[in-house]
Amino acid sequence: MAIFLTIFYFAVKYRRRSDDERPPEIEGSLPLELAWTLIPAALCGIMFYWGSSLYFTNSRPPTAALEVFVVGKQWMWHLQHAEGPREINSLHVPVGRPIKLTMTSEDVIHDFFIPAFRVKHDVVPGQYYSIWFEATKIGAYHFFCAQYCGAHHSGMIGWVYVMSEVDYEQWLTGGIKGESMPQSGGQLYQRLGCVTCHGTGRAPAFNGIYGQPVKLTTGQTVVADEAYLRESILYPSAKIVDGYTPIMPTFKGQVSEEELLQLIAFIKSLGPQERNTGKP
Repeated sequence: MAIFLTIFYFAVKYRRRSDDERPPEIEGSLPLELAWTLIPAALCGIMFYWGSSLYFTNSRPPTAALEVFVVGKQWMWHLQHAEGPREINSLHVPVGRPIKLTMTSEDVIHDFFIPAFRVKHDVVPGQYYSIWFEATKIGAYHFFCAQYCGAHHSGMIGWVYVMSEVDYEQWLTGGIKGESMPQSGGQLYQRLGCVTCHGTGRAPAFNGIYGQPVKLTTGQTVVADEAYLRESILYPSAKIVDGYTPIMPTFKGQVSEEELLQLIAFIKSLGPQERNTGKP
């Protein structure tokens, strides 16, 4: 009401009372107009370049980053290191080294959030997402699910334990129980019968395929990333590689999200140097 009364008062007080009450015309100033146009435009361009460069830097994990696979499920976080150790609602990492988190959800939308490291990302079923961080101080830091995911959402929390390099190596060595993720994926690869087709000529070989372009029967080209490999396992007829027929059965419902990540880790471990060895 106060704002309206003020506007009404000024509208009445400063209304034009006659046609003679017209302000004088002011000639334009080209230098002034260029200044108030180009200076803000330059500032916007600088801020856009600075912000976009920071975004691309933060969205691309360093190539030497340690990879940890994260699966959100009601109501817990399952984390597995590439070397083998599994953790529930906790994550051990070394200080001063970049950590890449490859994340997915088993049921509903979750959100992995570590406030101390300024990293946060939604985790959606059926898709893979990556974030990374580098801890600079030893200590324990909370992480949360920042997306309401059901009755026990508030209990879906955990800790990141940042350790010295020596302590981390000791923890990693003492925590390994069984095979690494590529080794577990290799056993699944054999058990599911993938070896009978892939690399034998009936289906495309996986050696060195990760991160490479793949030509499809439609003429399109896609990059063989985590999402493509996951889709090819669960929905093999969605994208058919050029030169092959759709003979692969679906494995949807036969493998869990953890097993999918293990298979993908195994395929990623098959380097290009093995491409012509004849091995699956």
